Amino acid sequence: MSTKPATAASGPTADGSRRSELLAIAARLFAERGFRNTTVRDIADAAGILSGSLYHHFDSKESIVDEILSTFQEDLFGQYDEILASDLDPRAKFEQAVLVSFDAIDKHPDEVAIFQNDAAYLLTFDRFAYLGERNQQSRLVWLELLQSGIDAGVLRSDLDLELTYRFIRDTIWVSVAWYRPGGRRSHTDIARQYLTILLEGITHG
Repeated sequence: MSTKPATAASGPTADGSRRSELLAIAARLFAERGFRNTTVRDIADAAGILSGSLYHHFDSKESIVDEILSTFQEDLFGQYDEILASDLDPRAKFEQAVLVSFDAIDKHPDEVAIFQNDAAYLLTFDRFAYLGERNQQSRLVWLELLQSGIDAGVLRSDLDLELTYRFIRDTIWVSVAWYRPGGRRSHTDIARQYLTILLEGITHG
């Protein structure tokens, strides 16, 4: 007796693919409209399904944005950890961290925009306390990179570490508002120009 093979449309792979598609749709809407201004119905309408069908995959709008942000940040901070643990010299580690950050903006612009625009609001909910922890982790990553550069003599010893960290944080991540994938300059080009400005300045030596 022959057995009819399972089709992709009815198996768990298809369900996982649909879930990923819904997350991508939700991420785009959250990034464009803001988390508070996007409803479950908006997401369902954009996906071409009924609102009730969305609850087959997620129990709430908060669960959707939680999965979007936690997955993205786990990957990003995993890359930072790899850089810190690598055998690269301090300057190369710093440069690699900048490149990884701009790569995240290129590959995950919606996730970055959501965090930039809605983190303060989401932090009012207990389930998103990890966003504050990630903020602190980011601070420690950059402070370690900067201090290592100073200790190795590749960065100026008179740097105000906290001020320099805040400058780097704000000038990198704000670029999500104007960077467009596929534009005249790639994210790598922008990252390298950013490093030139940051490390070498804009005046003649």
